[in-house]
Amino acid sequence: MKSAPALDALWVQVAMLTEDGQLRRLSGTFARFVGSLGTATPALMLACVLLSELEGRGHSCLMIDQLALDPATLMAWDKEQWDALARSAGTLPRNRKGWIDQLTASDQVWHVGDFDFDQPLVLDGERLYLRRYWRDETLVAHTIRARAGLVREVDAPSVRIWLDILFASERRTKGPDWQKLACAIALRGSIAIITGGPGTGKTYTVARLLALLFAVAPDAGRQRIALAAPTGKAAARLKQSIDKALTELADKVGTTLPLRDLTARMGAARTLHSLLGARPDTRTFAHNKGNPLDIDVLIVDEASMVHLEMMASLLDALPVGATLILLGDKDQLASVEAGAVLGDLCRDAQAGGYSAATMAYALAASGETIPAEYGGAGGALAQQTVMLRSSRRFSGPIGQLALAVNAGDVARAEEVLRAGDGTVRWIEHGHQQHVVQLAFDGYAPYLSLLGEGDGGQAHETWVRAVLHRFEAFRVLCAVREGEWGVGGLNDAIEQRLDGAGLIRRRGEWYVGRPVMITRNDYGTGVFNGDIGLTLGDPARPGSLRVYFLEGDKVRSVLATRLRHVETAFAMTVHKSQGSEFAHTVLVLPRERGAMIARELIYTGITRASAQFTLVSPLAAILGESIAQRTQRASGLREMISG
Repeated sequence: MKSAPALDALWVQVAMLTEDGQLRRLSGTFARFVGSLGTATPALMLACVLLSELEGRGHSCLMIDQLALDPATLMAWDKEQWDALARSAGTLPRNRKGWIDQLTASDQVWHVGDFDFDQPLVLDGERLYLRRYWRDETLVAHTIRARAGLVREVDAPSVRIWLDILFASERRTKGPDWQKLACAIALRGSIAIITGGPGTGKTYTVARLLALLFAVAPDAGRQRIALAAPTGKAAARLKQSIDKALTELADKVGTTLPLRDLTARMGAARTLHSLLGARPDTRTFAHNKGNPLDIDVLIVDEASMVHLEMMASLLDALPVGATLILLGDKDQLASVEAGAVLGDLCRDAQAGGYSAATMAYALAASGETIPAEYGGAGGALAQQTVMLRSSRRFSGPIGQLALAVNAGDVARAEEVLRAGDGTVRWIEHGHQQHVVQLAFDGYAPYLSLLGEGDGGQAHETWVRAVLHRFEAFRVLCAVREGEWGVGGLNDAIEQRLDGAGLIRRRGEWYVGRPVMITRNDYGTGVFNGDIGLTLGDPARPGSLRVYFLEGDKVRSVLATRLRHVETAFAMTVHKSQGSEFAHTVLVLPRERGAMIARELIYTGITRASAQFTLVSPLAAILGESIAQRTQRASGLREMISG
């Protein structure tokens, strides 16, 4: 057993890294807690610090192989930082086997396969977990694997008839119609994953899949379908998009299928928290395995934002006979919390991996031939996964930029940005005032309309117009702190707008203040990520209300009832997922941190529908970010395939 001085030296070094901002205070605290439960060796304590830190960065586990071979890269530290920490711990294991042997010998670690005494840490093969993340990852893997293995009998000729009707007169692209194929493939399993970039038609496809589900159901009137998304904004957009597509389809199918009546029974799209019945101040939900959801089909949009714990809760609450359909862009940023579930599930979607049986079924049910290059032995989940490959919206410079970034092509990305055609712009050596000026110009239209008043029109109509104008522009940040972060830019933008008389900031709340909800509040019905505008209350002069746009509907809450909010002239890229703005300004900081990588740049670009501006104080930051991919440690794929 190591001496106390060895541990003391380790804690000193951990404290220094914490003060330097390289570690969270929680990481050291967690390690000390684990140490209090049994023998505290420097190797175990160091592993606990790293495991807790990685969880905070979105990883679900610590890969022992990487810890043994390349620990500095594991933490995105300089070699000197790691060497100082390692020296303070004394003699550490020299290889993977040494680490596994030491961890297995610890009282606080359960080595899967041995007797389980509810230890806080779990060693599963070569992965070290916090127990609750191991439990969640195991549940997701086993449930997905079981669902992927269930293939239902489908009357392919009948499906073909309906798909030909639903996709009749559609503009064809070169190659197979992947949207049509997605509908056919999703129909025969208890799980389906439809992934694709912006403009590839994910919700367009699902609208037709919904119509198909109603058409082939034995009793369409009894079909219970639910729509959900991680945030209120994404849920509202999902319902709005599907309603529009279904209205058009209703005219196409005519009286053959009473689509309007059937879809009217679905109800509004809900947040996952609301769907599962979140309980305030707990991590539990009303719906679980013992009290499952009362649904036949669940469609979840923006699935890339669903973190591991939420996916585990969702799968636990889903009835065995229900179908789960996940929609999302596998290349977007993963969830803020631990896990990259959609990315793990869709990792090989580009290759297809369809079996001969799947390709034969797809041809019979859709009339579409899957090219031989997408054949192979991709496993059961691959047979239920479809990647939409043709973007109908992103064909211009924004789309070209997104494709270049996604491919890691720095030279091509810089070429598109420097082309300067007005759609895409790059301020390479920017200052904060460049961003402030862009924000001044971008937010002036909604503030001008706000200053004009409602002009005698209905108050809700005017509020809706103000909200739509505000939603046309947004500043997105890669970091939260500093002059290039959310805090610094929000303050600078407020000062400029106040100085110009467009707002009157005399306290926390003022007319025109955009706010983001930062915590779910079930009493007021607002959720983390919702964005609203502060306006006067026509019924109570002098009072302020925050108005939220949900689809085309407007709802409001008294400003004084909202406890967890922050100003939202600028917001993080993470919080922008599920949203779209006509003009998006992406701001990069002076120094690239570990979290600024290709996926963040791609996600920021794809929030723009008409115009994109990149502002960076140093041009090199862009290339460094594109070259860096986010790799989250996870055992999900291995568990599913195993």
